[in-house]
Amino acid sequence: KELFMKIRHIHGLPPLYTNTFLITTDAGHGILIDAAAAPETYLDALKAENATLTHILLTHGHYDHVGAVAALKQATGCTVYMDPVDAAGTQLLPLKPGQVDKNWPANNELNIDGLTFKIYHTPGHTQGSVVLNCGNLLFSGDTLFAGSCGRTDMPGGSMRQMQESLSLLANLPLGDDTQVLPGHESFSALGQERRTNPYMDGGWAY
Repeated sequence: KELFMKIRHIHGLPPLYTNTFLITTDAGHGILIDAAAAPETYLDALKAENATLTHILLTHGHYDHVGAVAALKQATGCTVYMDPVDAAGTQLLPLKPGQVDKNWPANNELNIDGLTFKIYHTPGHTQGSVVLNCGNLLFSGDTLFAGSCGRTDMPGGSMRQMQESLSLLANLPLGDDTQVLPGHESFSALGQERRTNPYMDGGWAY
């Protein structure tokens, strides 16, 4: 049976306009990748799809990716996944441990309604950053951007770890046609990034 998965791209709030992604399944469930828009934006989108939000998957804990988590969790009772190291309760990483329901599974695979999300731990932007792969889609958060990568100069960032994380992504057993859906700005393809992104081939300036 072919699995049904519909994806809606939703911009977060200005000024950063985070890319967030709402996936609805044939079971009537909603899976949200990051939660940066106003909560009602997602609730309206779910209503239009006749779906209920069941999961929020957070690529990392920065404020511009998690701003709607508390309200959505209260409204829907959804389960929130994030690496708990990013639940610091600070201005930059505002979620507190009690707002994150689960860490990523030990086998780094999360199955929801027949969809398999593979979790790749990619510290560098934050210590808890992850990249999620589902089918032909790579939700790269603020690790990999089109032609660039995430900042490493904020608390919890590490240039060395970012280099290692991008090397991991470059060598994933995924086809060049895999769509790269980053946390900000334009979408890309993994092959394009492998060929032209200077940060994926070690072209770092010191």
